[in-house]
Amino acid sequence: MALSEVLEQLPAGVAVLDPSLEITWCNDRLRILAQRDTLPLGQAFYELFGTPEILGPDLCPFHTAIGRGQPARSTLKIDEKRFYDVHVTPLLDHQADGSDAIQSLVTLVRDVSTQVQQQEKLHAIHQAGLELGDLMPQEILEMSVEDRIELLKSKISHFTRDLLEYDNLEIRLTERETLELIPLLAIGMRDEAANRKLFALPEDNGVTGFVAATGKSYLCEDTESDPLYLAGAPDARSSLTVPLTLHDEILGTFNVENPKPGAFSEDDLQFLELFGRELSVALNTLELLVAEKATTVSENTERILREVAGPVDGILNDVAWVLERYIGHEPNVCDRLNQILERTREIKQLVHEVGESIAPRRSHLPPPGRQQRPRIRDKRVLFVDGDESIRRAAHELLERYGCNVETAHNGDSASVMLRQSHYDTVVADIRLEDMTGYECFCHLREINREVPVILMTGFGYDPTHSIVKARQAGGLKAVLYKPFRLDQLLTELEAAVGEPV
Repeated sequence: MALSEVLEQLPAGVAVLDPSLEITWCNDRLRILAQRDTLPLGQAFYELFGTPEILGPDLCPFHTAIGRGQPARSTLKIDEKRFYDVHVTPLLDHQADGSDAIQSLVTLVRDVSTQVQQQEKLHAIHQAGLELGDLMPQEILEMSVEDRIELLKSKISHFTRDLLEYDNLEIRLTERETLELIPLLAIGMRDEAANRKLFALPEDNGVTGFVAATGKSYLCEDTESDPLYLAGAPDARSSLTVPLTLHDEILGTFNVENPKPGAFSEDDLQFLELFGRELSVALNTLELLVAEKATTVSENTERILREVAGPVDGILNDVAWVLERYIGHEPNVCDRLNQILERTREIKQLVHEVGESIAPRRSHLPPPGRQQRPRIRDKRVLFVDGDESIRRAAHELLERYGCNVETAHNGDSASVMLRQSHYDTVVADIRLEDMTGYECFCHLREINREVPVILMTGFGYDPTHSIVKARQAGGLKAVLYKPFRLDQLLTELEAAVGEPV
């Protein structure tokens, strides 16, 4: 078989270009990729694809190959749906004077549209997750229950239509006591379907009830022949339903429908499951499941708690820093500073106790606070993060469950605090202004090898490999990923502090 016949069988487009980038030979696959009726011999390479956007990594692959005499590659964005990977290899002609001249350029063109679109979609889903939960606790507390729900609805609608490209959707949340699936959002559904009463039971409650009861995703290829399907969107012929889960708890269901049979693929299932996980985190952050029937916590008390936490932590940090420098020199001064530490903590604790005593309790779930998490009740947690909003969030989220939270803004302050005070657990971000996460971990372990240390990172971002190094060194209790899930944080803290007293 001739070489040209072999090249015709390749799934990639192959072309030979002269140094001016005109095509002197190509296989038929390149013609197909360029969407031409005839072989584009004699044409400039880039003219085949109009004006493609060059995404890199090499922004001038042909010039690089010619200038350096080495292979180069780049990805071309032909339009919103088409992406081609281009590999350029120069063929060198060795001259009598020992130099090399470019004789021609062999170019391979592969269609990578599916892979690029999948990566873009995965990245976009992660970004959507960040935006879904892009509200700190103090902002949420200033919103009414209706405002919280409407805010999340608008974000879900936007991302589902623009990102996932689904027009017909329904989201239901599970009422824990009755197992009723309460409609949260319905777009493109019949009124009778949106208002249908469903329960998280595997039988007689359609696909939605089955998914909510079992926690398993369900792909309905043809609604007309599927025994579980209950009519939803007008003329729907296929549907895809995934559970909304958070740490093995099923919060509800996410259902999308399409008028074509077999419209959803395994990729669609993966994307919807990923988006569902991000949505579950947002639901947890906004506390919608509780907020729908909960009364508003006293604004004045919450404002006091928010405003006092930061200054109190600042006093504790400063006193600990001064105390460290007087130890061994001025016993009386050290005694007085220790009294300041104790009294500052007493004031803070009194504020928390008053706030708890006057806060209204929610009606349909067990009252929040100390009864729910006995293992972390009255435990002292040092939270280390350079972001003030994260430190404030740690106070507001953990102190509902009886934790005594103190914070530090960098590794040095955390080390000083740990030398001067007892903590049951330290939770530290790996990105601090004065040291890496691993350096902070080592300093803390040198001061107290018994204190459990939990490291945090944002979506696995760890350029200094702090988590890997800490695990290799031993003593790392757990890793949390920001924006952290409240249930996960509480679970890891419970594991770190051990059995309840």
